[in-house]
Amino acid sequence: MATSLDTSSRPFAYAPAGGALGCGPVSLETLARRYGTPYYVYSADQIVARLELFQKALAGRNHLVCYAVKANSALAILKLLASRGAGFDIVSGGELDRVLAAAPEAAGRVVFSGVGKTAAEIDKALDAGILEFNVESESELKLLEARARRKKTRARFALRVNPDVFAETHPYISTGLREHKFGIDIRKAAAIYKGAAASKWLEPHGVSAHIGSQIRTASPFGASVTRLIKLVGQLRRAGIALKSIDAGGGLGIEYCAKKFDAAKTVAEYAATIDKALGGFDGCLLLEPGRFLVAQAGALVSRVQVVKKNGKKTFVVTDAAMNDLIRPALYQAHHEILPVTPRAGKPQKVDVVGPVCESGDFFAQDRLLAPLGEGDLIATLDAGAYGMAQSSNYNTRVRPPEILVSGAKARLIRRRETVAELLAVEEL
Repeated sequence: MATSLDTSSRPFAYAPAGGALGCGPVSLETLARRYGTPYYVYSADQIVARLELFQKALAGRNHLVCYAVKANSALAILKLLASRGAGFDIVSGGELDRVLAAAPEAAGRVVFSGVGKTAAEIDKALDAGILEFNVESESELKLLEARARRKKTRARFALRVNPDVFAETHPYISTGLREHKFGIDIRKAAAIYKGAAASKWLEPHGVSAHIGSQIRTASPFGASVTRLIKLVGQLRRAGIALKSIDAGGGLGIEYCAKKFDAAKTVAEYAATIDKALGGFDGCLLLEPGRFLVAQAGALVSRVQVVKKNGKKTFVVTDAAMNDLIRPALYQAHHEILPVTPRAGKPQKVDVVGPVCESGDFFAQDRLLAPLGEGDLIATLDAGAYGMAQSSNYNTRVRPPEILVSGAKARLIRRRETVAELLAVEEL
């Protein structure tokens, strides 16, 4: 059933008449009393609505939305997406295990990316019957052939090529140029396909590209697909007919306060790719991750201390960089809201965690509504690369995750315990 949720808005809003911030109708204060802090909370309705934007925009073309599991690999979210027809983009054997645990029926909708696949990971994916391997080197292709021969099966593959398209994004998440570790030089691809076509154990199934992440305009995607189509035509003339084109992921969101028109963004993206594909009648694969889940999630924490050092005011929370590392790693901006606002003028503060690192911050010199010790705050747009990149640094347990669907909230991952962290070690 389609959802009527406004996909241009975050699912977090204040209740009427000065009420607390909620995820839909569910109060974040209520969740804090029930589960403690810090915690992650996600809107299932928002995630489904974002998936449907892609599915509707591309309804006239054979396509499959393969959610990038690395963005948020919670089993409940994978199951939710699979139930709505999504496939999955994985980058490890562990992520395949997650997909198979959450939705074993979706194995045939999995594409396997990543530059360093092991023999064991390839074997697992061959046994599962995944859709295709996105191969990133000639050495990997040889390994794939050897493992397929050993299992007496044929492996479907796509070469992940570097179209040499510049994507204006953070250098850590730009991936489509020749100097990056990912993929194969597009100029070498035709010869590799021709060699693989002669193998009994390899099936040239598609071609793939991924130029980066958090890309805010459609034109780089169009340029990338245009180069893929040119390669597809070259191969067709050589007698190799590819069945899929994987345009990758990377479509960005708005992390700042201004309103983000998600529907318009997807419509422009889909139209640009559709135009570049022209008459291609195979399957278009897409790999959105952040776009589906980032704005659906928030990290809720409690203020422990408000302190002044000279002219600086620090708001110390019980969440830290081990819970959400994006600000420290990428200098990423996340909007921060008080769960129950106080009256008064905004103050310039640093919002930081208790970890013993100067890089343990969520915001620096940020104008925020007044905050006091014991207050709850919500760090928004944390549904992607939040829990997925979390750690146990400083022997801190990772927070619970809560999924809200309509007016119902349920725990989908409980808070870890220190005993569990110590159990894998030996004296």
